[in-house]
Amino acid sequence: MNNYEKEAIETALRWNEEGFNKRNKEITIEYLHFPHVRLWENKFSIFEDAEAFLKGYDIQTENLKKEGWDHTVTLDIKAVQSEEQKVHLLLHQSRRNKEGKEYHNFQTLWILTKINNKWGIQFRSSFLEGASQVSDIRI
Repeated sequence: MNNYEKEAIETALRWNEEGFNKRNKEITIEYLHFPHVRLWENKFSIFEDAEAFLKGYDIQTENLKKEGWDHTVTLDIKAVQSEEQKVHLLLHQSRRNKEGKEYHNFQTLWILTKINNKWGIQFRSSFLEGASQVSDIRI
């Protein structure tokens, strides 16, 4: 594994652990690049900027809590395609409740890009059911 793949993986893990799992908006935004694209249920959500992404963040948090979510564990992560400015990561993730019991197990593809010398997640495509979207607008 080369350095840019390691940097991309570290970015993805920080986003998940410190941003998404702790519901920390600042860290979540820090490790995204915009426009940010999400493919879910075969429809695209495109977030032009941080403000657009954060509009649904609190609703997403409420929906996660309603389904019993406490945290998401990355079971496996690997670079499947890469170059110095872009890395495609395949993640195997598990959504867990407070007792640590898994209730969703899914694969997801993330594309990370290096812009202005900073890695960020620019695209995500998940095979996930449950609370996930931060936007009602999908094309």
